Amino acid sequence: MKDDELLRYSRHILLPDIDIAGQERLLASHVAIIGLGGLGSPVALYLSASGIGTLTLVDDDDVDLGNLQRQIVHSEAAVGTSKVESAKTSLSQINQTTDCHLIHRRLDSKDLATLAGNVDIIVDCTDNFETRFAINRACVEAQTPLVSGAAIRFEGQQMVWDPSVSGSPCYACLYGDQRPTEQNCATTGVVAPLVGIIGSLLALETLKLVLGIAREHTGRLTTFDAMTNRWHSFIFKQRSDCPICGPADGP
Repeated sequence: MKDDELLRYSRHILLPDIDIAGQERLLASHVAIIGLGGLGSPVALYLSASGIGTLTLVDDDDVDLGNLQRQIVHSEAAVGTSKVESAKTSLSQINQTTDCHLIHRRLDSKDLATLAGNVDIIVDCTDNFETRFAINRACVEAQTPLVSGAAIRFEGQQMVWDPSVSGSPCYACLYGDQRPTEQNCATTGVVAPLVGIIGSLLALETLKLVLGIAREHTGRLTTFDAMTNRWHSFIFKQRSDCPICGPADGP
């Protein structure tokens, strides 16, 4: 590592679980963030600041005034521009060494499969179930770790799928054949700091996966109630009949 990198990442390097070797892993890693909204904003900012070497930023939307209440990677000056370009501009002001690849379109199943095969981790910051299920399928098929989050009103949640952990249940195992009622911030609302809390948690889990220090991170749905400041963790198991990750030979 160069002298300026040793200084920039010195607080990471002081941690025995990271040290120089861990920071070099972060610098060599490639993470995709799908969705540069409320959740994707803190994820992108913290991953760039932490030294993730390459970020692929995916979003088909443009910045509008209604985004600025919570999507902190964007500014008033960015209104009308693509979210991926806006995010890249903000990240360049934090860490010019972050290599940003931009995808300004909605990805179909083939695109998602290609993306999952080319990155180390995907962070799902989208706001609809169909997209989440499609991302989950692509990650399972490519054996690419998935960090997924959601936030609405005063409620947030997070989960991780890690193929290196035997029996790790995927997003489809959580919901089974049931598709939850579709809700999003545009119609239901969300308190601004909540997406920062959940987004920061997604960034943390991503860093731990890259570093290989994640523990007890699979088979859990972590939820946060912002009204009471209470965290809960619910254990769920891999479904033998899951069409995405279930064992082919059953239980």
